[in-house]
Amino acid sequence: MQRYLSLYVHIPFCVVKCKYCDFLSFDGESYGTMLRYVDSLCQEIRLYEPIADEYIVRTIFIGGGTPSLLDESLITNILAFIRRVFVLDKDCEITVEANPGTLRHQKLNGYKAAGVNRLSIGLQSADDELLKKLGRIHNFDQFVASFSAARRAGFMNINVDVMSGLPGQSIHSYVETLSKVLDFAPEHISAYSLQVEEGTPLAKDPELMAELPPDMIDRRMYDITKQLLGAKGYDRYEISNYAKAGYECRHNMVYWTGGEYVGFGIGAASYFQGKRFSNIRGILDYIRLMEQAGDRFSDVKNLELLYNEITKELRENVAPVYLYSRMEEFMFLGLRMMCGVSREDFAERFKKDIYEVYGPVLNHYIEQGYMAEIGDRIILTERGIDVSNIILADFILDKE
Repeated sequence: MQRYLSLYVHIPFCVVKCKYCDFLSFDGESYGTMLRYVDSLCQEIRLYEPIADEYIVRTIFIGGGTPSLLDESLITNILAFIRRVFVLDKDCEITVEANPGTLRHQKLNGYKAAGVNRLSIGLQSADDELLKKLGRIHNFDQFVASFSAARRAGFMNINVDVMSGLPGQSIHSYVETLSKVLDFAPEHISAYSLQVEEGTPLAKDPELMAELPPDMIDRRMYDITKQLLGAKGYDRYEISNYAKAGYECRHNMVYWTGGEYVGFGIGAASYFQGKRFSNIRGILDYIRLMEQAGDRFSDVKNLELLYNEITKELRENVAPVYLYSRMEEFMFLGLRMMCGVSREDFAERFKKDIYEVYGPVLNHYIEQGYMAEIGDRIILTERGIDVSNIILADFILDKE
């Protein structure tokens, strides 16, 4: 019997790296590097040919970086190669992340023709001054042009990313961003609070750090998000994600519910056949070596070298996900969803009652009003969501 599988494709290229970005990405790369990178992705996908017919792919997410920096022909090639190797569900959700300023009508038409049926557009803010502070390459007018072009190209499932807690952001400017986004009626809105990561340009800039809103203001922005989006018919189905009915991101739901997924590309992670592995090392580095080598290697030799390095990478980084880790992830990810976790699902997966493993923690937070048990499901209450990072940390198990 075929099982469901999701695929993530990492495109690590950007026009300019944002000041807050802690993701593995590169700016200023040549078209030749991008072309060779896509070739390497296809060779990596080919590694799964021997077992691909055991699975049906139900979601594909092409993320970055800025995937929309790639020509439509390259996205088409990636998806065509995936179809050669895997069987896709007839209703497969195929998402491409995009930044305003990198989309044009021809590109969008090419994506649509290739089977892309969902876009995720990174607006972050409708305030052009805030976008400059973040190092974003676009302004709000470019977002408007990109969103409108996407609708004209026939995209009827679009997510818009917005961020709160930005340097210099006021409640008024945040509400204005939400209001402007709602005017476009996207099917999905991801509303994240800025996380300052150590080592990023933002974290090293004392002036910007001094402009960060206090926690109580950021908390207020979160509450306003719930109110405004809820009033417009968006269901908050995860702590930071809102959707119109039927437009929840199915790919992210796979992560949050412990489904199997395989990641392709530099830095991509996988959870596959009970094992977790990550392509941490440099596929991109090998591409650069090829470029430097020039005519000293034939194309066949280059592909052979890359193929060997990828298989070595997979062998060295595969590690089983042990029972305790699986239980922890089930709780960490599942409790982020508004529907919480299922006792029946926990028992089916781990052959234990959830209270046998987490009884003291659950009882404590339920008694305090931070969690609730409703029928078969255990959820975070509104009070619990406010301190979710603290609560979720208590689901780390003592393995001694």
